[in-house]
Amino acid sequence: MIRGFLYETGQYFLFLRRVFTKPERWRLSVKQFFIEADKLVINSIPLIALISVFIGAVLVIQTANNMTSPFLPKMYIGYMARESLVLEFCSTMVCLILAGKIGSNISSETGTMRITEQIDAMEMMGINSANFLVLPKILSTTILNPLLTMMSVIMGLLGGYLIVDLTGMIKTADYITGIKFAFNGYYITYSLVKTAVFSFIISSISSYYGYYAKGGSLGVGKSSTKAIVVASALILISNLVLTRIML
Repeated sequence: MIRGFLYETGQYFLFLRRVFTKPERWRLSVKQFFIEADKLVINSIPLIALISVFIGAVLVIQTANNMTSPFLPKMYIGYMARESLVLEFCSTMVCLILAGKIGSNISSETGTMRITEQIDAMEMMGINSANFLVLPKILSTTILNPLLTMMSVIMGLLGGYLIVDLTGMIKTADYITGIKFAFNGYYITYSLVKTAVFSFIISSISSYYGYYAKGGSLGVGKSSTKAIVVASALILISNLVLTRIML
C-alpha cells in the first residue's frame, strides 16, 4: 500500500513537471484557455448560483430557529450567515461540489482521449500532450473559480434576504445590518486563496487520472471515480492545513 502511494505520488509530480513547461504555441494555448474556461467555469455558474441561494436561505432559517434568546440581537442572524458562507461554504463546500462536476468532466474527457489513442497520436507528432491538454484546464479553473466563490457569497446572502423578506422571521433591516456588522476583509482573501488551491487540486488530480487511464470505457469510469474521491479527500486535508496556517 505504501509502495503504491509513493509510486502514485511520484508519477503525479512527474506529470506536473511535464504540464508546467513552456507552451510550444502560445496562441493555441491561450485559445484553449478560453475554451476550457467556458466549459469548466462558466457552465458551472447556474449550478453554483442555485445551490448558493438555497443554502443561504437554509442557513438563515437554522440560525433563526437556534437564536431563541431575547437578549441576542436579531442582526446576528445575518452576521452568522455571512461568516458561514464566507469562511467555509462558498470555498470548501462549493469546491467539493465542483470536484464532482468539473473533476468527472476533465477525467472522462482526458481518459477518453487516452483510450482512443488521441494522446498517443499527439506524442507521435512531437507535441507535449500533457502541457497542451492539461495546462489550460489547470490555469482556467485556478484563476477563475475564485470568481465563482465571490458569486456564491453574493447569491447565498441574497437567498437569506429572500427568505427573510418572504417569511418575516426578522426585519430585513436587521438582516442587512448583520451582514455589514464587524466585516473582516481578510476572510474574503482567505476564502479566495482556499478556492484557488482547491481548484488546482481538482483539475490536476482529475487530469492525472484521466491521462493515465487504461482498460477501455470501464477504465475511464474507474479513473473518474478515483479522481473525484482523491480530489475530495485532498480538499478536506488542505482545508485543515490552510485554516491552521491562515487563521
